[in-house]
Amino acid sequence: MATLVIFRHGQSVWNLENKFTGWVDVELTEKGIQEAKHAGEKLKPFKFDLAYASDLKRAQNTLKLALEISNQPHINTTYNKALNERMYGDLQGLDKTETALKFGEDQVKVWRRSYDVAPPNGESLKDTAARVIPYFKEEIEPKLKEGKNIVIAAHGNSLRALIMYLEHMTPQQILEFEIGTAIPRYYELDNNLKVLKAVNL
Repeated sequence: MATLVIFRHGQSVWNLENKFTGWVDVELTEKGIQEAKHAGEKLKPFKFDLAYASDLKRAQNTLKLALEISNQPHINTTYNKALNERMYGDLQGLDKTETALKFGEDQVKVWRRSYDVAPPNGESLKDTAARVIPYFKEEIEPKLKEGKNIVIAAHGNSLRALIMYLEHMTPQQILEFEIGTAIPRYYELDNNLKVLKAVNL
């Protein structure tokens, strides 16, 4: 029986500044660093065999801090862009409030919260799922089936895609599912990777 824990990165500089971040590689804020350490406290009861994060330093640094606090800093860790945040295209770097004023709140809500409508030159959640889920199936599922305990640090939308897959949610259900910064979500899985338990720690 394998254990999987996933969590979003701590607060980033552009989270604080209310900007669309996407694939822009921004740092954690001081609050984000503290959130990562707090996540590490929650990971102390677990012993992980492998760790994964996206190709972006806000997720990598959150994972690194959390593993240090949980007294397991030397776990074999893999970084892959398949776990990156949704790419926001032309919106990246723009202030969310100003963008709503420019394009209208309804249009921005569609870009942010629809399943299959992408912002200009960016990805929809459906597009994000099309890279996250195959990577999870090919790279991570075989290791879980071997009984490896795994932790993943990623992003709001890449984790939405993964949660939708793991918990068999509809597109509408996952769009309404909020993912806080650096709050670990614990999965207890059976030998066929069916979810027996899914709770936030």
